Amino acid sequence: MAPGDASAAETTLPAARPPAQARERILETAYELFSRRGIRAVGVDEVIARSQVAKATLYRNFPSKDALVLAFLQRREQRWTLGYVEAGARLRGADPEERLLAIFDVFDEWFRRPDFDACAFVNVLLEMGPDHPLGQASIGYLENIRAIVRSLAEEAGLTDTDGFARSWHILMKGSIISAAEGDTEAARRAQDMGRTLIERHR
Repeated sequence: MAPGDASAAETTLPAARPPAQARERILETAYELFSRRGIRAVGVDEVIARSQVAKATLYRNFPSKDALVLAFLQRREQRWTLGYVEAGARLRGADPEERLLAIFDVFDEWFRRPDFDACAFVNVLLEMGPDHPLGQASIGYLENIRAIVRSLAEEAGLTDTDGFARSWHILMKGSIISAAEGDTEAARRAQDMGRTLIERHR
């Protein structure tokens, strides 16, 4: 390359990352930090530093920390509730009852992963409280999980599907807490109890 071509070459390099890429980088950084450490322990300045954006860029995309947490919770639902738990259970189960039980097969796999990080919705609810907007959002996302269970129970022809979904969700949440304590067999224990619950509602 001739010396005079340097300026022309420089113009072909990307100048700044597009805003969409900056937003994605912020959200992915927040997702990792919030999942592992919770909400209060992670400051906005840390998110900014790790995602390598200006403070103005973060606030242009997320007007407040709460807005960033809400985006995190929404992504968690897409990635974990729908993309991992529900999709995994539907893939593994041949019929609605098997799909219900397969939720705990998915959990068993999850509990044994080195990146197991418990339930973000429960974590945020307990951390922020039920009266806080983030706690309220978490309650809504937890209800969405019960709605999936309720739908499977209806497909299976079970009785009192709302009561069933609430009881099943207790098994789900309880197994997550037990796994966080170190019980790697928690999902199998919950699955055994789940079989009894299905019999009761059949």
